Amino acid sequence: MTTHRATAGRTERPEQVAGVEVKPVAGHIGAEITGVDLAEPLVPAVVALVRQAVLRWKVVFFRGQRLDHAGHVAFARRFGEPVVLGRRGGASPAGFPEVETTADRLELGGRFGMEHEEWLQRRRHTLLRGWHCDHGARIDPPAATVLRAETVPPYGGDTTWANLAAAYAGLSAPVRAFVDGLRAEHRLGVGYQPRPGDDAYLRHLLDHQVASVHPLVRVHPETGERVLFVNGYYLEQIVDVSRPESAALLEMLLEQVVRPEYTVRFRWEPGSVAFWDNRATVHLAPSDNAHLGRPRIMHRVMLAGDVPVGVDGRPSEAVTGTVPGRW
Repeated sequence: MTTHRATAGRTERPEQVAGVEVKPVAGHIGAEITGVDLAEPLVPAVVALVRQAVLRWKVVFFRGQRLDHAGHVAFARRFGEPVVLGRRGGASPAGFPEVETTADRLELGGRFGMEHEEWLQRRRHTLLRGWHCDHGARIDPPAATVLRAETVPPYGGDTTWANLAAAYAGLSAPVRAFVDGLRAEHRLGVGYQPRPGDDAYLRHLLDHQVASVHPLVRVHPETGERVLFVNGYYLEQIVDVSRPESAALLEMLLEQVVRPEYTVRFRWEPGSVAFWDNRATVHLAPSDNAHLGRPRIMHRVMLAGDVPVGVDGRPSEAVTGTVPGRW
């Protein structure tokens, strides 16, 4: 999202708009916004209120919306520049290159000779592995994501988010001071468990490497908050420490991030929309609905982000396969 910088560690007091209410749903993260029709043009005061709610609560929810693809893109554009992906799957809508349909992922395993379930198991082989920010291996991960539900199962399929700023603040002062100076490599496909023999997906990962070195603690460009910039999916290793030390530190930090008090879980309905700050959260896609045999069709639009900067003022560094602003 693009806006003016707020005072370090806090955001400006949100504007009040008649008929619109921001209702926090958990102690550290998440709020539901009512009284807003996202399919209609939004007045500046509503845009400002939503922006400040996202910065304060990290993820906000809207229910009962009537957005189509064009409306989805138009809403997202009020808060930044939508990302246009170079490649999407067959489920994503033609004519709307900013919109990606999450069902595209069901095709990925088949491209490389695997059933989707096998592909998913090889990617998620630890309990914390599924927690991620969107495109965290890029030099400039997206600033925010807007995800809307078209079709959801009658139960199951919830998404969970964690507040990385609250997780950082919850560390003890000596640990915060220690991690402030560390950096870590984020790499696409790290930790994937290869198949025996020829593995087409592994060859694809090796031929399309994307990696960056990010600060372990990022300074949020809008709020000034310090954010524990870790996730379970892209994080390869903390640099300048041994692999055993890195593994122990990352396990501790990831467990800190996903403590229940720093999370919120959302029950989707058709027409639900979630809008989150990708710089200050990680999220966990559901794994409890595949056996239900009911479709779950979601559409997302991501907003272009900037290069992270650490506590020491040093920006992230690209390692391979990533250039700011080039998707």
